[in-house]
Amino acid sequence: MCEAFQATAERYADQVAIRSVDGAHELTFADYADRVRRIAAGLASIGVERGDTVALMMSNRPEFNLCDTAAVHLGATPFSVYSTSSPEQITEILSNAEPRVTIAESQFLSRIEAARERGAPIGEVVWVEGSADGAIGLDQLEQSGDPGFDFDAAWRAVEPDDVLTLIYTSGTTGPPKGVELTHANMLAECYAVAAVVPIEAGTRITSFLPSAHIADRWSSHYNQMIFGVEITTVPDPRAIAAALPSVRPTLWGGVPRVLEKLKTSLEAAIAADPDEQRRATVLKAIDVGLQKVRLEAAGEPVPGELAKAHEALDANVLSVLRERIGLDQVECVISGAAPLARDVQEFLLALGLPVAELYGLSECSCVATLSSPLESKLGYVGKPLPGVEVKVAPDGELLVRGEIVMRGYRGQPEKTAKALDPEGWLRTGDIGEIDDQGYVRVVDRKKELIINAAGKNMSPANIEGALKSASPLIGQAVCIGDERPFNVALLVLDPDAAGAFAAANGLSDASVEAVAADERAQAAIAEAVERANERLSRVEQIKRYRILHEEWQPGGDELTPTMKLRRKPILEKYASVIEELYAD
Repeated sequence: MCEAFQATAERYADQVAIRSVDGAHELTFADYADRVRRIAAGLASIGVERGDTVALMMSNRPEFNLCDTAAVHLGATPFSVYSTSSPEQITEILSNAEPRVTIAESQFLSRIEAARERGAPIGEVVWVEGSADGAIGLDQLEQSGDPGFDFDAAWRAVEPDDVLTLIYTSGTTGPPKGVELTHANMLAECYAVAAVVPIEAGTRITSFLPSAHIADRWSSHYNQMIFGVEITTVPDPRAIAAALPSVRPTLWGGVPRVLEKLKTSLEAAIAADPDEQRRATVLKAIDVGLQKVRLEAAGEPVPGELAKAHEALDANVLSVLRERIGLDQVECVISGAAPLARDVQEFLLALGLPVAELYGLSECSCVATLSSPLESKLGYVGKPLPGVEVKVAPDGELLVRGEIVMRGYRGQPEKTAKALDPEGWLRTGDIGEIDDQGYVRVVDRKKELIINAAGKNMSPANIEGALKSASPLIGQAVCIGDERPFNVALLVLDPDAAGAFAAANGLSDASVEAVAADERAQAAIAEAVERANERLSRVEQIKRYRILHEEWQPGGDELTPTMKLRRKPILEKYASVIEELYAD
């Protein structure tokens, strides 16, 4: 990866490499390479050597990429800590990684100090902004390097099997594990994905997902090192929609919740348009697009009249909508990390957005299966990447093998042996299927499948997706039914949709709590649950539910930083509520 970056920086020296969303910072590849050299010398001056680990705790900003790349050029292993992590979680991660240096934003000072008091090995501390007692500033570090430091010798000594980074899994089922990914793993990953979707010099992408998540690290940072993509950093993920029109990415994506919110906000904006004729025209264009998408998905021919109508509406209506949201130049919109609801994917395809769903996990460097938008198949997560093998075990679990598969879990040989069999197959923990064309479909997490009291197997993710698709008001849904006579659900309102509902219905208080208590909102949710049940088999249907009068935050008790459900903590926290739903 060091060799790749040096070649990229030389080839595209004058092109923009990375910029902040506010435009305050912009670095060409020449600038980037120069600062990497200085930071690497500074890190070496405080003792960082090949094989050491370097902790990074900061929001999405250019300094993250600079420090990460500099550490990599020393043969060190940088890793990121989620900004939402508690002192206890930080302590667990740092105790496993044992960093020589911790580079962080000052806003995380209190949590880092709390982790230090718990016994976490912090190492030398470098603050991105300014300096503090017992720590140095990044600017100072850059100036402190030995002028005679042999930077070229340091990066040329790095080997393909050296550990490039640690990705700490988000811990839906227990304490996070440190996934060791090598330089060779990531080179194989980036080249394999680029053979399927367009990634090249000048590709514009946003970095807004947590840098501790493999999706952000692969999609922006590592692809940039190899191919020369242009990154715009967005420190607040809630501001991504506002950032898109100024960036106009050519490659973009996110977890399903991000795409769900894009759909919700677009529908709300269309509904709020005071021009009735314009609103009707947009709705007609989307409806025609949906008809075309559904016919194509079913393998049926699109009638000439419909195709002609769609072409005209796309040119005059949908293209304007894509331009308004900043996705008029995107060549591929990728969704991953969790199942994307079919209605969300159909809606985005109907807008003319080239959506492709992938399957992957940290243990396989991010992506294992993906097809280009033109070859994607609704309900499936694409085909295995070039050089990647995927098969289904006798119990239905998906197994993955290839150069993208991790070296192991740091300091946990027993868990590594449990995940990787002697032939190199990675046990993914996901139940899936492969059709006769080679397309992969993911059913659910192996440990999360519901088996009710009658022995019926069900996918909670499928049921939850139906609930969330039934109304924009439903931001999170948790289906419970394991070893139970029927399914129940916990529902949490989406804060943005709650605000829109409050404005439309004259509520002075637009909080989730206030809207959840409103009878009209409760009636709307009841109708949504009924609609969702119509899409589910009788045994899958939700018989009872509870609307929680609270908001769930990423990184909190209920959600991981990437907005995956923490099922076990949820079941424990809301045990009394769940029992009430099963009473009588």
